[in-house]
Amino acid sequence: MTTHSVLTSKLPSVGTTIFTKMSALAAEKGAINLSQGFPDFPPDSRLLERASQAILTGNNQYSPMTGLPMLRDAIASLIKRHYGRNVSSNDEVTVTSGASEAIFDAIAALVQNGDEVILFDPAYDLYEPAVSLAGGVCRRVTLKAPDFRPDWQAFSELLTDKTRLVIINTPHNPTGSCWLEEDLESLWQAIAQRDIYVLSDEVYEFIHFGNSAVSVHKHTELAKRSLVVSSFGKSFHLTGWKVGYIVAPKALTVELRKVHQFVSFCTATPLQQALAEHLVAEPEASAGLSGFYQQKRDVLRNALADSRFTLLPCSGTYFQLLDYSEISDLDDVAFCEWLIDRVGVAAIPVSVFYQQPPTNQRLIRLCFAKEESTLLDAAQRLARL
Repeated sequence: MTTHSVLTSKLPSVGTTIFTKMSALAAEKGAINLSQGFPDFPPDSRLLERASQAILTGNNQYSPMTGLPMLRDAIASLIKRHYGRNVSSNDEVTVTSGASEAIFDAIAALVQNGDEVILFDPAYDLYEPAVSLAGGVCRRVTLKAPDFRPDWQAFSELLTDKTRLVIINTPHNPTGSCWLEEDLESLWQAIAQRDIYVLSDEVYEFIHFGNSAVSVHKHTELAKRSLVVSSFGKSFHLTGWKVGYIVAPKALTVELRKVHQFVSFCTATPLQQALAEHLVAEPEASAGLSGFYQQKRDVLRNALADSRFTLLPCSGTYFQLLDYSEISDLDDVAFCEWLIDRVGVAAIPVSVFYQQPPTNQRLIRLCFAKEESTLLDAAQRLARL
């Protein structure tokens, strides 16, 4: 008789993501889905036409592993235009199958067994599983409501000789907060004399409602030891295309590409071509994103202004946090399930983004990357509570 060993999971605490669960529940109950972060409106028709033409004219085979040269050149021009930073399209820009792959590749390339990685909670749920698979250990700095500003004293106290990587995210999912320039400088001062790298998740870089975006691209010293991740899915309303990119100094890019070539090798070629042509033909295509999403944010906030929810500040991304303490004592997961079932609106419980959620915190996240009619319908239902 053959005996089979029991499979030991490498990610025992990981199940189906909350985004999948809430979207499935919303579909089952016919609820308005403000949970998962994707638009319900079409992208630029010119971009879709360029993709169609790229497919029909035969550019359907593997691209170079690093990305189509024309797209990498367009990305380098985009960075120069927005941030004033010169990067080498050959040696410092890599196209990936979405920002998630870029983040995973960077963590796998840099983190070794026993290394410590610092996260700022609440944190996007991809970070910790990727660190765990690489053999690393996460250390957490808790960002506190309502402004979710980093506590640099608490951060400095977590630094050890084992600290290998710091993962930052601005504009920030799920809180909608944005770092200030002094935050980047505080980060740099804390790690300048240590052998520590930075992974900067900037997928919402063009969706900010202040004067200008704060980016590692603008901090000369940090940029020398950072990997910066961006997403065309977020910038051009194309989350299903799964095209992202990562910018890093040559030495870091060499290591990153060693992983990338065995994870996806390359990204859909006609989509890369379409994006490259669009960036060249419409160089300011992303410049209007802030105003576009600020209008949607304001529609939602104004519609909820007289509700029993407390609206937290939102200075970036397309996410709005609501405090429901005056409405229910349910924990946020149970409250989100109740909202779908009884109110017909799907949201995301913020506790899932923490290792240890603050006691008695009652926050949910709504996505306002939706048609105005969708937002008004959802707000009307929520305001009845």
